[in-house]
Amino acid sequence: MNTGFGELSRIRIADEDIELLQLNLLRSDGMGVGVPFDKEIVRAMMVLRANALVRGFSGIRLETLELLLALINEGVTPVVPSQGSVGASGDLAPLSHLALVLVGEGKAEFRGEVLSGAEALQRAGLQPVVLQAKEGLALVNGTQAMGALGVVTLNEVERIGVACDMSASLTMEALEGIIDAFDAELLAVRPHPEIQVVGARIRHFLEGSKRITRQGELRMQDAYSIRCIPQVHAASWQTFAHAENIVHIEANATTDNPVVLERGDVLSGGHFHGQPIAFAMDFLKFGVCEWANISERRTERMVNPHLNNGLPPFLAVKPGIECGLMIAQYTAASLVSENKVLAHPSCVDSIPTSGNQEDHVSMGTTSSRQVRQITHNAAKVIAIEFICASQAIYLTGCEDDLAPRTRKFLDVVRSLCPPLETDKAIGEEIEALAHYLLTSNDVFALANE
Repeated sequence: MNTGFGELSRIRIADEDIELLQLNLLRSDGMGVGVPFDKEIVRAMMVLRANALVRGFSGIRLETLELLLALINEGVTPVVPSQGSVGASGDLAPLSHLALVLVGEGKAEFRGEVLSGAEALQRAGLQPVVLQAKEGLALVNGTQAMGALGVVTLNEVERIGVACDMSASLTMEALEGIIDAFDAELLAVRPHPEIQVVGARIRHFLEGSKRITRQGELRMQDAYSIRCIPQVHAASWQTFAHAENIVHIEANATTDNPVVLERGDVLSGGHFHGQPIAFAMDFLKFGVCEWANISERRTERMVNPHLNNGLPPFLAVKPGIECGLMIAQYTAASLVSENKVLAHPSCVDSIPTSGNQEDHVSMGTTSSRQVRQITHNAAKVIAIEFICASQAIYLTGCEDDLAPRTRKFLDVVRSLCPPLETDKAIGEEIEALAHYLLTSNDVFALANE
């Protein structure tokens, strides 16, 4: 509170310079670069930071906290560059860009315009605050950038996870998949709860279908991308559950330093270190990657004339003169390959900062940024599986034989990407369906119907 920061903590600061110290901290730490975070991420950062400060261990005045809440309520959203955090001491650069607006500096978006922090406050009828001892540090020393990314991404991940179960169900109908591999008693002998959940969800989606088959009717076994859906999808759900638990704890924690304890002591510790979130986000990367990987393999089975049970090659109406959805599978392959690069764990890539005083960092914000990109890539891959299944069903004319729930979702898919009558570029349709999967609750409704 009255010393410099990091390696500079050995330098005492005069009482008359305490206010300037807090302001200089925001200015010096506001070194972020890159494309700004989405508005929803910044607003989540603000809410999470307020939730940490309101716990009472950070040494901040009520009026400063109330101004942060007023920014949220009035729709003043700081412009926060997405790159520059090493994840310890917390998310210094992103949170500094957020905090600068509180003192009338930096930039903020207000009613669709990007303004100076001072102008944004003025238009919202708010006054900047003059920070007192500890307040600058209390605003910037925490894990709320990686936490906000985690919160928003987990909501998207949950949607595409259920969507992947639905896309797999439609693919099974397109390929006349064997339902016996999803038998409840069979799945129960390997007692991972998530396996039971996925199996039950697939059976629920396919209830009433005339397109699924029994073991031995057409073949004895399906390929792994069909037969192992409960096991593979379940493992991805396990990474989701772990990440959700860690992010929930972190969202309701004090993550700055030093901490003002109720007994009156002000102790320096390491709660700013982002390692718990870094591990959780890197683990979540693997789960989301695998939803995309197995989805792409099912897409390959539908378009490949050697694997698709007699469907037209590449699901073209006139194979040869038309390529159908051949290149859609290329796009899916490209995305899953990109995901594998992004899945490299950032949490093991520590690099020292602040004159080696901060000699181990988490890179948790990088992990969180990467898992969100993986999630958006995976949504496109799953969208491609949906489109291929829709086309396969169109070519076989079996719509009336589908299960009621898969038929409902097929109608949604076709409203965004109608069946191909001839070759057509459908990149925009893939993007639109992927956005739908990331934001809609429709597939949840069918799962719970």
